[in-house]
Amino acid sequence: MISPTKEKKTIFRKSWIKALFSVRAVFSLPFMGAVFFPFFWLGNAALAGSPLQRIEIPSSPNPVGSGARALGMGGAFIAVADDATAASWNPGGLTQLETPEVSVVGAYFYRTEDNTFGTNPEASGDQSVSEARLNYLSASYPFTIFDRNMVVSLNYQNLYDFSREWRFPLSRSSETLSEDEHIDYQQSGTLSAYGLAYAIQLTPDLSFGFTLNLWEDGIYKNGWVQEVQTSGTGSFYGKPFVSGSDSRDEYSFSGFNANLGILWNITSRLTLGAVYKTPFTADLERNLQFNSYIDFPDTPYIDSKVNTPYRDDGKLDMPMSYGIGVAYRYSDQFTLAADFYRTEWGDYVYEDSKGNKTCPITGLPESESDVDATHQVRIGAEYLFIRENYVIPLRGGIFYDPAPAQGSPDAYFGVSAGSGIAYGWFIFDLAYQYRFGNNVGDSILRNFDFSQDVREHTVYASMIAHF
Repeated sequence: MISPTKEKKTIFRKSWIKALFSVRAVFSLPFMGAVFFPFFWLGNAALAGSPLQRIEIPSSPNPVGSGARALGMGGAFIAVADDATAASWNPGGLTQLETPEVSVVGAYFYRTEDNTFGTNPEASGDQSVSEARLNYLSASYPFTIFDRNMVVSLNYQNLYDFSREWRFPLSRSSETLSEDEHIDYQQSGTLSAYGLAYAIQLTPDLSFGFTLNLWEDGIYKNGWVQEVQTSGTGSFYGKPFVSGSDSRDEYSFSGFNANLGILWNITSRLTLGAVYKTPFTADLERNLQFNSYIDFPDTPYIDSKVNTPYRDDGKLDMPMSYGIGVAYRYSDQFTLAADFYRTEWGDYVYEDSKGNKTCPITGLPESESDVDATHQVRIGAEYLFIRENYVIPLRGGIFYDPAPAQGSPDAYFGVSAGSGIAYGWFIFDLAYQYRFGNNVGDSILRNFDFSQDVREHTVYASMIAHF
């Protein structure tokens, strides 16, 4: 039998925590895709299952190809696509390869995000992250059957990067609650695909190709991890408390899709290219572990701890994308190219094991989200200094590379430059890209009048060997 005194304390504890949870609900912070969970939320909803809020891809979310040569031209490569990276840009261009070749591409980026919290200026400030990764591997082999030029190619492409690190203070107060908290948020991971490509020259002027992409673990684990640690002090109705939490939200991604491409030599100088990247439904396994506590030194019997494991096997609908490119070869030395590309982000939907559908961009139910397609525009040029024993290229480009967001896309722009050397059977290329966006990301933390200025510096280095 429970004593009257203990029963009163239990009832008081429950009512106290319920009141605290209700007040803290005003300050809920859905943080990125993993979500920073306030204790009120974990004390209730999280115990019944944690909904996915957002999937935040800090790098360009638009599916583009690889290679230092293409990057140096601003990514205007659909109608050029004349090396082994064509499998990622336009597999129809692979028929331009004349000898077997292997390629490797490495990438390094440094990104800064100048974050502004309109409601909480103490949290504003610069955050930065950097990473170096293998970006692309390929081996291509051209051959002829029935007087048709054909190419087969094995490829690996590292397409999306999830790296982000944020550390900032956060203060909140009301008539009953005040709290000073420190947030440490880290996200890491990558999405990559293994590809098998085939291309055939249908006529002397028209080629077709496809790349079959398998999105699975390999060189890197195919998925991402979001980790949040918090620590804070405050008071509730004058009662001091100490709080803290840590969460680890891990996602594993697997799927299959294809790239289809054509390359049409309209004239000896003018080339048209087109590519279609099929939509697909990926398996998304999610494992969340969340621990939190809140201690009242003066009133220990209302302390609270939460340990919440959660697992879900969901589905992520990846959108289709398609583009068209044109290249004009003024001479053997000078080529000008332009691409236009569209991605249908309105079809990007997460469905959990219970059938709940969420827009990963906004964190809102699919029916409440308003996400438009994005349209990329890329323009680039290449000039070759041709010498007797070697060739030195000079490349440059500009681009518009928007990111999907609620209402209308966030505007990102960029410039690039590159060079290298071709000597004998070897080609080495180096490229630099600067991508930037101002006052973007306002849908990341909608309750905090949030925006950010993004500056991203990327360097690609490619090595191609012909045999």
